[in-house]
Amino acid sequence: MTASDQQTKPDDHATFAHVSRGYYPTFVALFTATLLISNICATKGVAFFADSSLTVGPLQILPIITDGGFFLFPLAYILGDVLSEVYGFKSTRRAIYLGFGALILAAFCFWLLIELPSADFYENQEALRSVVGVYPRLLLAGLAGYLVGQMLNSVTLVLIKERTKEKHLWARLIGSTIVGEFADTLIFCSIAAGAIGISTWSDFVNYVIVGFLWKTLVEVLVMPITYRVIAYVKKREPTYQL
Repeated sequence: MTASDQQTKPDDHATFAHVSRGYYPTFVALFTATLLISNICATKGVAFFADSSLTVGPLQILPIITDGGFFLFPLAYILGDVLSEVYGFKSTRRAIYLGFGALILAAFCFWLLIELPSADFYENQEALRSVVGVYPRLLLAGLAGYLVGQMLNSVTLVLIKERTKEKHLWARLIGSTIVGEFADTLIFCSIAAGAIGISTWSDFVNYVIVGFLWKTLVEVLVMPITYRVIAYVKKREPTYQL
């Protein structure tokens, strides 16, 4: 808008900022929502095949131990891959920091929710405390694993892309996921295990291995979809330069 346009604009005309037409805000919103929901779901410990027992040496195979966020959290790394591949490390880092802030805000709100005085008719205070009361510890686990894992995921993908350019996208996606997910899973599980009731070494090892293998497997299985999403965004993102 030129200076003359601003001078001739009617006084009663409301002024608004332009919303970016790119896909970046949408991916950041999905990325942040995925982090928040999966961290809340992680407050529940989950055991598959709980009535079965199978060990190989020191490794426990069954039951399979994980947390309630296992089915959604891999999406955060898929979205992180899309952000890193299309928008680069700096823009992805901004999304990571926004997610970081959202997790801290959620922890504060849950703490405040527990500390607020309960009404006489409210009988679920202890149930509420048992669910969201462990969130601060899970938050610490999530933040530590999240920052290290997502940063490593993004840096690894971008470094591989600088060498391969637009070729070998599969190598970038899998390589970055293996590095990021392993660091994230190991850090998160080390801190969160006690909060969700894991007390034995065999359960802990199972928790780490199952989490890492599951997240990596999901990345591989949905790779065709990730490919299409990345290709779609690259073609329609006006600022993307081949």
